[in-house]
Amino acid sequence: MTTRICFIRHGETDWNVARRIQGQTDIALNDTGHSQALAMAFNAAHHEFSAIYSSDLLRARVTADMLAQRRGLEVRTLPQLRERHYGIFQGITAIEGAQRYPEAHACYKARDLDYNFESGESMHQFAARVAATIKHITRHHSGETVAAVSHAGVLDILYRKATGRPLHTPRDFSIPNCALNWFSFDGSSSVDGGWHLEAWDDHHHLAHVLKDSVE
Repeated sequence: MTTRICFIRHGETDWNVARRIQGQTDIALNDTGHSQALAMAFNAAHHEFSAIYSSDLLRARVTADMLAQRRGLEVRTLPQLRERHYGIFQGITAIEGAQRYPEAHACYKARDLDYNFESGESMHQFAARVAATIKHITRHHSGETVAAVSHAGVLDILYRKATGRPLHTPRDFSIPNCALNWFSFDGSSSVDGGWHLEAWDDHHHLAHVLKDSVE
């Protein structure tokens, strides 16, 4: 049976604004992020969800809480929905990364699928984690509709998998904070693995969003 999941990127943080790579650093929403999350919750609350999942990082959890309060549901946190771990790049900007770690930055720009930033996750490891998390959610919610609040990197993997875009190519699509992104998963063994993109980047409820911020 087909499971539908509305994936939502967390609201804006100060590190988003500064274009600082968050990864798994636990950063709170800023005032704009809270406003975005509230607007999202009013819009998404029109949909019927069987469950609401969230990364356990604060910026995602607070975003999910606002939707959960509108729907009268409890947020189920999953560490597996966390952003990619960027190792030595966490807490710095890409420009700082190029200055401090030129070889690492070259791998970052090239989207080297096996590079793990010395202490983080490679793209292959990250994509495998996202796929396993989808399998976990769909196994527990077959035929249902659920929401999941996560991070730009997770949504990047989902979009590529559902549209057939390879992992190593540059990102050519935006991932705004607090937009609604709808996927369906039918569990088939076809080439695309039964991952389908239904709708992307529904942000009509937002007065302003980040269009091209770093993870």
